[in-house]
Amino acid sequence: MVATTQILRTLQLTDNEVRFYNAEGYLYLPGLVSHDAAADMRAEVIEIMAGLGVSYERLCQTQGSGDKLRQTQQYLAGSKLDQLVNSPQLLDIASQLMQGPSTLYMSFTAVKNGGGGGKFHFHQDNMYTRFDGPGINIWFALQEMSPENGCLMMAPRTHLRGTLDAVQSSDGDSHRMIRVEPEDFLPVRMMPGDAVAFTRLTLHGSGPNMTDEPRIGYAVQLHRDDVKAVWDRQEPRLLKSNPRWSTGPVDKITPPETDEKLDGH
Repeated sequence: MVATTQILRTLQLTDNEVRFYNAEGYLYLPGLVSHDAAADMRAEVIEIMAGLGVSYERLCQTQGSGDKLRQTQQYLAGSKLDQLVNSPQLLDIASQLMQGPSTLYMSFTAVKNGGGGGKFHFHQDNMYTRFDGPGINIWFALQEMSPENGCLMMAPRTHLRGTLDAVQSSDGDSHRMIRVEPEDFLPVRMMPGDAVAFTRLTLHGSGPNMTDEPRIGYAVQLHRDDVKAVWDRQEPRLLKSNPRWSTGPVDKITPPETDEKLDGH
């Protein structure tokens, strides 16, 4: 039975959906938020970019590799994004798929510039901060997504191979990529308000945005409460009691003092 809230549906997944997620490494969740809510959040992301000093006109142009994905964790208190990121319904969906109580890990914008905003190479999220157990990325389309504007590309069943060896992106930035790209993958075509959930081990990437508008999505990552993680070459730490990131909203969007690099996007 599905109940409706302002921002996010309460969704009781079937056993078959959970089995599919575990077998394939992803699950499509159509219409998880309304078209109107998706449009509102898209506008909020554009405002966030403006607060960071990036105008909408700039988002419609591509000038370098940094335009393939603009990420920030900042979102405003009381916004629709705040409602989404901190939604009990979203936490419940993650807990169902990871089969245990779960906690927010991080969230971020996923903006690809128009005018050729580049390919984002195939990678696993676990190639960054290393989890020893289940982590999930619930990725929301805030507008229509297609191969033309650089939609997600998903490689099913690749999560069954564990954490793979990574190399630095061939674009010379801080991102990582798989040594050999998968041959079998599919574009994740989405409508505004659709979401796709995938494991931290599932290979995914995105193509270039060949349209004249930015492609705007939003990602929320969560972990099961028993997961330990490794970062900064330290010993494994329980994420529940040692969170890696500050996940709360802010009162004002401010440009970072240094380039914002999200290790574990």
